[in-house]
Amino acid sequence: MNQQTKITEQSSKYRHLEKMSVMEILQHINDEDKSVPIAVEKSLPQIEALVTAISDVMLAGGRLFYIGAGTSGRLGILDASECPPTYGVPYGLVVGIIAGGEKAITQAVENAEDDIEQGWKDLQQHNISKNDFVVGLAASGSTPYVIGALQVCKQNNILTGSISCNPNSDISKIADFPVEVIVGPEFVTGSTRMKSGTAQKLVLNMISTSVMIQLGRVEDNKMVNMQLTNAKLVDRGAKMVMEHLHNMTYEKAKSLLLQYGSVKKAIEVAKAHQHA
Repeated sequence: MNQQTKITEQSSKYRHLEKMSVMEILQHINDEDKSVPIAVEKSLPQIEALVTAISDVMLAGGRLFYIGAGTSGRLGILDASECPPTYGVPYGLVVGIIAGGEKAITQAVENAEDDIEQGWKDLQQHNISKNDFVVGLAASGSTPYVIGALQVCKQNNILTGSISCNPNSDISKIADFPVEVIVGPEFVTGSTRMKSGTAQKLVLNMISTSVMIQLGRVEDNKMVNMQLTNAKLVDRGAKMVMEHLHNMTYEKAKSLLLQYGSVKKAIEVAKAHQHA
């Protein structure tokens, strides 16, 4: 790929950052951040195609994999790890994989992203098959670890998507459903954990939320299948049950919720008793 087309690596439009006041730094970062949702908006048709394809695969019983290196890999793991508590889906339905393995979640692992064969090996650890869907995350669009994984996925008839921040990138040419969010040069030159990372996070939020709604994990606007992993979520869940079942006390709603483990189940049982 031509180095000049890598907008993510182009020089920041700001100079001498070390001479700026703290407020100037903050204002300039904020100004740059404001441009990210606008860039995402331009990519909505691509995101729609990706979400629709993922939903079809998952409605047929398949899994969703995110694979990336560095910040991109960490963002994929974050999105995947939040699906079970938020939507009550089993761990392993949405999986995040990062170059360099678990250590790389908190530490940089040298040369991990440059291994073109390791990505596919890491996917194989999960018995990946043509029933699953793989989304490659790479701000640059040229990460060998991710590109290698997607290439072998294609050879094995596994549908793929990608999220990158450079136009016409290598990964977009490989993925079945590429998404390109062109956010421009970073405030600190080449620091793609900033705008590029924010763009990827926004798109990942869209993907997992939209897909989980398609899978029936949300009713009205509520997380009716969320796991009751702390007091805040139990309280929120009890109030949801009360909202659905008029004339029920908070204590009764909380009791039903804890007995049946989800808002959805508690409401179903209570309604069945009401009509019995």
